[in-house]
Amino acid sequence: MVKASSDQEFLEYLVKALVDHPDDVKVDRKVDEMGVLLSLKVNPEDMGQIIGRAGATARSIRSLVRIIGLKNHARVNLKIEEPEGGRPQGNKDSAEGLEDLKL
Repeated sequence: MVKASSDQEFLEYLVKALVDHPDDVKVDRKVDEMGVLLSLKVNPEDMGQIIGRAGATARSIRSLVRIIGLKNHARVNLKIEEPEGGRPQGNKDSAEGLEDLKL
C-alpha cells in the first residue's frame, strides 16, 4: 500500500528541484469530502520558476500531482499560495494611460 502522503512528498521533491531556495518550500496537505488539497508555499523570489512562462510550469506540476492522486485513488488539487505583498491589485500605469487618451 502506498502512503497517503506520497503526493505531498512527491510535490516537495519536485518543487525543491526547481527552486533556488529549497529550504523555504512548504507543502500543507488537507483532506476533505472533495479530495486532497495540497497548498504550496515558496520563497517569493522563486514564484516565477514555479509559475513558469504563461503558467506552463504550474499547469505541468498540477498535472503530475493529479496523476499521483489517480494512482492512489484520490482526487488531488494544488493551490499555489501567493507570497506576502504579492501581485499588485491594479496597474496604475495602464489606468493613467487611458486617461491620457481622453476617450
